[in-house]
Amino acid sequence: MSGRLTTHVLDVSQGKPAAGMRVQLWRLRLAEKGARAMLREAFTNEDGRLGEPLLSGDEMAAGIYELMFDAAGYFRGTAGEGFLEWIPVRFVIGDPQAHYHVPLLVAPGGYSTYRGS
Repeated sequence: MSGRLTTHVLDVSQGKPAAGMRVQLWRLRLAEKGARAMLREAFTNEDGRLGEPLLSGDEMAAGIYELMFDAAGYFRGTAGEGFLEWIPVRFVIGDPQAHYHVPLLVAPGGYSTYRGS
């Protein structure tokens, strides 16, 4: 099985998936003084997931990545004004053959993340 990177977002304030949240995936090149490149931008579906992996197969490469979740845009559409803007989650892909799942639990005033399965 080839590696892949997936995510999903749950809105814990409403007890449901966070549908319609904008997600960006960036690759960081720290050796180039913080240079980074956006690889993907997508929106979560009604299940709070993306329709396909952010990375898979030959796209998977070891390195430092950052997922950016547009919490402000999402909460403007659901809960009015919120405290959070963009939520950055920086992580390392060490084994391009592995499955990396990075879920986000979010509410207007806070969030949590972890490496899922």
